[in-house]
Amino acid sequence: MIQTDILIIGAGPVGLFTVFEAGLLKLRCHLIDSLGQPGGQLTEIYPKKPIYDIPGYPTVLASELVDNLMEQIKPFNPGFTMGEPAKTIEKVGEKMYQVTTSKGTVHQAPVIMVAGGLGVFTPRKPPIPGIADYEDKGVAYVIRDPEVYRDKTVLLAGGGDSALDWTIFLADVAKKVTLVHRRDSFRGALDSVEKVMHLAETGKINLVTNAQAVGISGDDHVEGITVKHKTGEEEVIAVEEFIPLFGLAPKLGPIAEWGLQINKNAIVVDTKDYSTGIPGIYAIGDINHYEGKLKLILCGFHEGTIAVQSAFSYIYPDKKLNFKYTTVNGVQGLPKEGAVLA
Repeated sequence: MIQTDILIIGAGPVGLFTVFEAGLLKLRCHLIDSLGQPGGQLTEIYPKKPIYDIPGYPTVLASELVDNLMEQIKPFNPGFTMGEPAKTIEKVGEKMYQVTTSKGTVHQAPVIMVAGGLGVFTPRKPPIPGIADYEDKGVAYVIRDPEVYRDKTVLLAGGGDSALDWTIFLADVAKKVTLVHRRDSFRGALDSVEKVMHLAETGKINLVTNAQAVGISGDDHVEGITVKHKTGEEEVIAVEEFIPLFGLAPKLGPIAEWGLQINKNAIVVDTKDYSTGIPGIYAIGDINHYEGKLKLILCGFHEGTIAVQSAFSYIYPDKKLNFKYTTVNGVQGLPKEGAVLA
């Protein structure tokens, strides 16, 4: 069982920054996320997308922002449960909640911060007959460990940042990489497009445009992908791994069944402290709803900051909260070992 002070559901930018604000108040945090690595949408959907509204950064790439946030929270030693969506929540004490993930990992904390962005992300699967039979048998919709593809023949499908970025990365990992896209133009960053084109021109990858994957074959594992060209001609490309990257569709998921007030797939909160109406449970970032809500990362940062102040008073009602500027007090991290609230 994992015990902490604040359990954060969602390891996107807002969830990560909340760790920092909680750490300043000596509150420990543990984060749960359905995705395999921190960063939420920034990591999974548009890692190379420039962001222009982060204070102090005229522009910063999404992946760089995640890296900076991870560096910023290092002193506070947060814990992570990744690749496991939070499934159930129950009250197990006067001020204690228990959250269990889809894989049965149990967490306890007096405060829950729901920072799930737009919710649980599920992959958009291509309409290929029988593709579900090959999941975990050569078909993957999200790359969690690129070493899985070391010295293998891989076919990726898609035309966005994720497909481009992973094509570039796997070109130095896999034995052979093929990228299939239904158009001859791409939606991703220009720099990534240029790199993919260069890899194709130099023979480092096989680029197939104006075509799409329509079939899959193999006995107990993927052995071939049928590709249909715009001309109507079909060919079977022999591969060991098939990675269709068509984005992720957000859903509120099990959180919708937690008894929270929901408005249009978002959690209604009180703007005084972004509490949900259930003591000890807050919602911050894109997943919450209130009049005048703006779905901006910087707004989520503000919401997390205010919510943490309220959470401290909820956990320690008899303690006076002495807020100090970091420019005066500095940043003092939590020790790696020590007691947490029980």
